[in-house]
Amino acid sequence: MKLEGKKNSGYAGRITAQIAFAMACWIWFPVQAAQAAVREYWITAEKTSWNYAPSGKNLIKPDHGLGVWGTTLTYPKYRYIGYTDGSYTKPIPQPQWMGILGPQIRAVVGDTIKVHFLNKTDRPLSMHPHGMFYDKKNEGADGSGTGAGVPPGKSFTYTWVADEDAGPGPTDPSSIIWLYHSHVMEEEEANLGLVGTIVITRQDMARSASDPAPRDVDQEFTTLFMIFNEEGGEESGMKHTINGRIFGNLQGYETTLGKRVRWHVVALGNETDNHTVHWHAQTVLDHGRRTDVVEVLPASMTSVDMIPRSPGDWLLHCHVDDHMMAGMSTRWRVLP
Repeated sequence: MKLEGKKNSGYAGRITAQIAFAMACWIWFPVQAAQAAVREYWITAEKTSWNYAPSGKNLIKPDHGLGVWGTTLTYPKYRYIGYTDGSYTKPIPQPQWMGILGPQIRAVVGDTIKVHFLNKTDRPLSMHPHGMFYDKKNEGADGSGTGAGVPPGKSFTYTWVADEDAGPGPTDPSSIIWLYHSHVMEEEEANLGLVGTIVITRQDMARSASDPAPRDVDQEFTTLFMIFNEEGGEESGMKHTINGRIFGNLQGYETTLGKRVRWHVVALGNETDNHTVHWHAQTVLDHGRRTDVVEVLPASMTSVDMIPRSPGDWLLHCHVDDHMMAGMSTRWRVLP
């Protein structure tokens, strides 16, 4: 009888453990599911024209003019355009400061991103993300599947996951930035204008289930420092841009004294695209380092935080002398 009792006791213990495990899973999995989301985007590639200085003026130093860089200002480009749904009839408006950048994709760690991509141009194109988790068919590059080169007039849905390794690291701020770009003829397509960004927010730091932006900042700005080569290396065609504009023609960077501002800084291009990004009158916190200059190389990405301390219209520019002279500067406004 004692032996039977021990047997029953062991069985009961195993059942209790199994029930406890099942209860733990029942509690844990719904919590995880509630935190994760599938975030859908409808994006096209389209042929457009782009004016590097819509004002036709040097808005930083008016007396200096645009120099050789103003000889021709408008060129044919290819751009990523965001739409509200799969009808691709209603474009999503973008802030003026985004310039040539494609729609900004956002997610929280744990989310799945689905990008419904429609190629409305005359050449095969793709969307290749940095940092995301994906399988080979969703790489948007280096393969034989449709996603590696979507033919003209065709579409493909990319599925990417913002896993833990796509999110902010231990010393990162609560959101970080990644590039996406076309990768069929990658050395050409970023220069054509096919560039955008992805912002991933740390888990439990989103503003709400429907808004993946980080709740510990008031504003986020994105800056792409890139020299577009429009004329085979001729100096007049080397457009030294911030988000595709030169000589102060990028408008819309505006904030208020004391706001918490996150600047996402990225670069693309060639060996000349070594940039030292400088904000006048303010400092930023760069992964624990206090500075007012951030260094970026081609295809590098970083995110820094600022609390503006001085109102005014301030310069934002690359501190490489040749780049400043060629127009890689704009102004941003801090209201009292």
